[in-house]
Amino acid sequence: MNSELIVDARASGISIALTDDKKLIELNEEARTEQFSVGNIYLGKIKKIMPGLNAAFVDVGYEKDAFLHYLDLGLNFRTLQYFTQQALNDRKRVPVITKVKTLPELEKQGSITEVIASGQEILVQVSKEPISTKGPRLTAEISIAGRFLILIPFSDKVSVSSKINSNAERSRLRQLVQSIKPKGFGVIIRTSAEDIKVAELDGELKLLLKRWEDSIAKAQRSKGVTLIHEEMGRAVGLIRDLFTPDFTNIYVNDAEIFNEIKQYVELIAPEHKDIVKLYNDELPIFDHFGITKQIKSSFGKTISLKKGSYLIIERTEALYSIDVNSGNRSISTNGQEDNALEVNLAAADEIARQLRLRDMGGIIIVDFIDLHKSENRNIVLNRMRENMSGDRARHNILPLSKFGIMQITRQRVRPAVEITVEETCPTCLGKGKIRPSILFTDQLESKIDLLVNKLKVNKFVLHIHPFVYAYISKGMFFTSIQSKWKRKYSHKGKIIPSEKLGFLQYKFYDQFGTEIDLQEEVEKIS
Repeated sequence: MNSELIVDARASGISIALTDDKKLIELNEEARTEQFSVGNIYLGKIKKIMPGLNAAFVDVGYEKDAFLHYLDLGLNFRTLQYFTQQALNDRKRVPVITKVKTLPELEKQGSITEVIASGQEILVQVSKEPISTKGPRLTAEISIAGRFLILIPFSDKVSVSSKINSNAERSRLRQLVQSIKPKGFGVIIRTSAEDIKVAELDGELKLLLKRWEDSIAKAQRSKGVTLIHEEMGRAVGLIRDLFTPDFTNIYVNDAEIFNEIKQYVELIAPEHKDIVKLYNDELPIFDHFGITKQIKSSFGKTISLKKGSYLIIERTEALYSIDVNSGNRSISTNGQEDNALEVNLAAADEIARQLRLRDMGGIIIVDFIDLHKSENRNIVLNRMRENMSGDRARHNILPLSKFGIMQITRQRVRPAVEITVEETCPTCLGKGKIRPSILFTDQLESKIDLLVNKLKVNKFVLHIHPFVYAYISKGMFFTSIQSKWKRKYSHKGKIIPSEKLGFLQYKFYDQFGTEIDLQEEVEKIS
């Protein structure tokens, strides 16, 4: 399977699309003002203890205080806290973990009031992004992730990813890491470490250890609440978690992010450095690679499948519901049962993709078409488990009930990706009436006149729908509408087709990529 990563960096935000064999399977979007904070380590301060919840609220610099439950403190919290206090009391040297006194483990049924107090400084790590009105969720079980290994301070356990199936390989990796890991640290061996040589594992282990030591040194230099270890950028972080030899191309339309990704790929896999490519074409990068069209067809309430069947995806306060419908599909010659099985299998393929694409979390209820044979229900269950085997989020899939209901739980780390594909018409603003479409090019010309002659903006980029672009650029070079505008206003602007826009929608951008707002409300039509 050929995997490609396409990074669309704009002034307003960054969108990252992951495709397998040109099919979109994962989409990440974040505004420039926002940062992906899962994995960040903070020196925080306890703001409030909540005995009834057996939890505390912690100030880590967010608008909303972060939530830390007793069960997220970890068994070795007392030792971690003792180490933290030593480091903050003596800020001239970083304490050595092996020389720190090991304190008794926390009791599983203990009370948070027995181990922390208001105003106390504490090392914590973000485990879940802020969602809706809630602040981030924290853990005190600190870990630092690399491509092959995850380093866990104050632990001696070596664990191997359950996705490595070979017992011989699991044993080899466990013995290797056990022999090279420093005392006082545990290690989780990731799936990507399979068949990796000891020299590479040792090199990454030393790098992770250096990051831990640098984080503690930063905490010692801090005054109050401080971010002491920041996860790498979202694009680079995705490559760290997803990169395999199957990656054929990584396309980026921003020079700065391109350099970040290229440097990281050179570090982890020098032989693959040439797959990172800077995209310079005028056409929007998502349009060029067919991502925009896939986004418009993959989000929304109704998702079409093959031969007339479809899914209905709805979200409630408590869960997601997915209804599988055969639609106007004709019954196969083999009968209703085989027809239902075929639809359910196609639905299982698309549902697994949708869960990952939208990053849906929590409880998901799927109402498949009823199957009377237990062996057919098992076929659907196995298909779903196989499809979700590549999903990085922790999940659990229960067998279909006799009513065709499947229950899925999936880890929620950050808010689900919500993209509205049905919008209020940008031309009529929902009123149902617009100016005559034949006058649209006159409207565009007036905007160019305004930009060039009144606002003195000579360099700009105009995005319009591909159909409109085809109309204004048709004809010979000197006879097209586009050429006439260029000669008439002597501008250095560019006109680019964009699939994101509606038929009579347009957007102007300056030479730095910042949108120029020239939209006007539609005149009231009496």
